[in-house]
Amino acid sequence: MTTTQSSPIVIGKAAVGALGLLAVATGALESVVTPTLPLLQRELGMSPAEGALLSIVLLITGALITPIAGKFGDRYGGKRVLFRLMAVVCLGGLVSALAPNLPVLLIGQVLQGAMVGALPLSFILVRKHLPAGESKVAIGVVSGLFVGGGMVGTLSAGPVAEQLSRHWMFALPTIVVIVATLLVNRLMPHDPPGRSDDAGIDWPGLALLSATLVTLMLLLALAPKIASQPLVLGALIVLLAAFVAGWVAVERRVASPMIDLRMLARPVVWKSCVLTFVICIGTSGAVYLVPQLFAVSASGYGFGASATQIGFFLLPGAVAASLAGPIGGIGSRRFGSRAVAAIGIVMMAVSLIALAAVHSEIWHLVVGKALIGLANGLCVTAMMTGTATSVDSGDTGIATSLVLVTRVLGFAVGVQVSGAILTAGTPLGTKIPAESAFVTGFVIAGAVTALALLVTRTMGKGVKE
Repeated sequence: MTTTQSSPIVIGKAAVGALGLLAVATGALESVVTPTLPLLQRELGMSPAEGALLSIVLLITGALITPIAGKFGDRYGGKRVLFRLMAVVCLGGLVSALAPNLPVLLIGQVLQGAMVGALPLSFILVRKHLPAGESKVAIGVVSGLFVGGGMVGTLSAGPVAEQLSRHWMFALPTIVVIVATLLVNRLMPHDPPGRSDDAGIDWPGLALLSATLVTLMLLLALAPKIASQPLVLGALIVLLAAFVAGWVAVERRVASPMIDLRMLARPVVWKSCVLTFVICIGTSGAVYLVPQLFAVSASGYGFGASATQIGFFLLPGAVAASLAGPIGGIGSRRFGSRAVAAIGIVMMAVSLIALAAVHSEIWHLVVGKALIGLANGLCVTAMMTGTATSVDSGDTGIATSLVLVTRVLGFAVGVQVSGAILTAGTPLGTKIPAESAFVTGFVIAGAVTALALLVTRTMGKGVKE
């Protein structure tokens, strides 16, 4: 293995802006399915089980492709790999936009899932072409814009699908992705390969990790239905454990593992992963529960809000999430990543517990969701910047991709658990969960988030630039 050293070419605001535009577009494209899932089920004749599959396939693909993208970016150069990856994403967006049925749409979503790998590749480019202090701010900006793009997609997908068609809700962000990819290719200088070796792709590791993620999602989705069938539940748990054990065994033996467990063994990396996973469980609880509470009939304890109204109510949260990235990057540079993460965790835990206690007015939910979005952005940005700047430059992609994988997994687990809580709290013969189910969901999310403080106490302060 060899390392190529060369004087970096410092990039300007235009190049960082192109990466930011790409982050917004990919974030929007990633998020359009969730708010329009009922519409897609009606138009494509999907069953609830098929709808659940459609909602998670992109997450699973993203979790699989992200570590590969980061590793190849470190090895062959971030720009080279990013351009090829985004070509796959653009193809997936076009397939989704033109899809006449569910099987074709699933293919499009699988291809689109490659977009999650764009973030670690962007971090590689920023790290190689900016001084350490400026790179923290730039990473924060890109991270925040990705989060903001996700909220833009959530807010706009419904109106676009209703006023134009479901095809356009995929087509419009895909067009922006294409434009942003061309801008990045033109404005971003080539970065030299950081390392070279002859090892191929770790296909056994990829297959076992795929099986692990699919089994985990099935277990979480089916848990409420099979809780009364201990043999089936136990069989799935045993299968999941077997896949995990097999994957760990393979990754420890292969010459070039898909995920380098030695990297995960580093305290700065595994602590960031644990924090990100726990924090995203708390965040996803609010992401799922707040819109559901808005939609509950006003004749009960809810507000009977329409899809357009819900989007308007969530707008402050979108703004807060977008601002959190650059604020977190600046804070990490000035005070250290640990301090920023601790502030975000406290803010999120307090907000979730407050929502459990007080949610009788619309503004309670609007303010609570905005604070949670801000807190999540601060925490994730602190984890990204702390991890990216605490490892060797050649390991940036691998390390940050591990954090991004845990972000995806934490979000998926949190949504599934929140859904299970509402399902279990729905009285027989009705379709509306009891108010106590929402209270339980917020309390559990807040308690899980608060546990992250135990990890932050053991973290280093990080380098203050």
